[in-house]
Amino acid sequence: MERTAALPRPELLQVADAVARDKGIDRDEVLEAMEQAIQKAGRSKYGHEHDIRAHIDRKNGEIQLSRFMEVVETVENEATQMTVAQAKRKKPDASVGEFIVDSLPPIDFGRIAAQTAKQVIVQKVRDAERQRQFNEFKDRTGEIVNGLVKRVEFGNVVVDLGRAEALLRRDELIPRETFRTGDRVRAYIYDVRQEPRGPQIFLSRTHPQFMAKLFAQEVPEIYDGIIEIKSVARDPGSRAKIAVISRDSGIDPVGACVGMRGSRVQAVVAELQGEKIDIIQWSSDPATFIVNGLAPAEVAKVVLDEEANRIEVVVPDDQLSLAIGRRGQNVRLASQLTGWDIDILTEAEESERRTEEFKSRSKMFIDALDVDDVIAHLLVTEGFSSVEEVAFVPLEDLTDIEGFDEAIAGELQQRARVFLEEQDERNTVRRKELGVDDALAAIEGLATGMLVTLGEKGVKTLDDLADLAGDELIEILGKDSLTADEANAVIMAARAHWFDGEAEQA
Repeated sequence: MERTAALPRPELLQVADAVARDKGIDRDEVLEAMEQAIQKAGRSKYGHEHDIRAHIDRKNGEIQLSRFMEVVETVENEATQMTVAQAKRKKPDASVGEFIVDSLPPIDFGRIAAQTAKQVIVQKVRDAERQRQFNEFKDRTGEIVNGLVKRVEFGNVVVDLGRAEALLRRDELIPRETFRTGDRVRAYIYDVRQEPRGPQIFLSRTHPQFMAKLFAQEVPEIYDGIIEIKSVARDPGSRAKIAVISRDSGIDPVGACVGMRGSRVQAVVAELQGEKIDIIQWSSDPATFIVNGLAPAEVAKVVLDEEANRIEVVVPDDQLSLAIGRRGQNVRLASQLTGWDIDILTEAEESERRTEEFKSRSKMFIDALDVDDVIAHLLVTEGFSSVEEVAFVPLEDLTDIEGFDEAIAGELQQRARVFLEEQDERNTVRRKELGVDDALAAIEGLATGMLVTLGEKGVKTLDDLADLAGDELIEILGKDSLTADEANAVIMAARAHWFDGEAEQA
């Protein structure tokens, strides 16, 4: 390939080196941007239809401008293609797929061409700089960074991190917190995204992990992994709870986080604008953890419902306001921290509810089993809560009750089973009166009483039931009727006939 003599241009390489150093990007990327700019100027001069390419020699800065023509069997574009016969005049051994390269004289940049080239270079350098920013920060999500406030726009703070800009949105600022241009700011990188206008680095001062990372900076034991932060719950600017555990039995995790005379925790509190922090010992036992999480309130008793992930907490009457906290803050943070739904009752409320439950269950046994109140009270006291339990528990469970022999136990079971059979018959008659399909009654997991309730609510066919969601079914039948898994299984059974129809069509 012949080349028209081109003078070395070492100043091009010097400019590329300076831009690369200043912007922190690769020298080759700057030179490629320059090549594209020269290429664009060349096409402006010789015609945009031509395939004109530029190359800058990486050693001496020499600019080489060439026109490329592809060798093809049938020419579709005369500006960029030629036949094999035409190519062989220039290169005897030319074949299809090759490019015939003609060197062009170096172009003298006019004012317009120079301006266009400058725009291309600036744009390419900006794109390369954005890519460098994204590559640098994409793996730094979850870090704390320090920066200077560059400007404030509509409450959103733009932070200069030195080699990049980041955005601290208004809703990620601690309430009542204000920043002015030039202020130093410390924040948590919670997301780095590649967007059309370039990479965006999003900061937060309200994220729970911001507090966790601040503690890791203040407490060497956390940084070293001896103490682990298990969970954090925050009401930014007001109050927070943090659960910690020590992997070394000789180190108290709460004491280590508080520090000598509270020095460590106070450093975090100062950064978070006076946010009060409860440091709590984490426990693998949910009840213990929840009791710790409700500190400073004292807890008298807890009742766990693991299926519903709910816990009832009983507190002394004078501790109720402390346990709930101002506007429910204490119990809400404890719930976030532990992952459990927490219901708080006073001892008086719990006692009243238990008395009410005792009375209603006793009355239910008196009416259903036709027994006196002494036997009914004994059944309730021993933990029996339904006629079904009496009917189907092993006989020994009844004979173990003080004062019950086999004859009394057998009689109770017999009466309970008769009552349930009669109740089933009444419910079946009522179900049919309501027009509930037999196909619905055949679904496993739905008792006759449930079918009556469904009929009364207008759910009478398989399709009616299949159209419900699990939580809707529980709402209709009552929250203690079915678990979420049982409700979903019932609905899937009701939907089975839809799929049978599809299988037949297939």
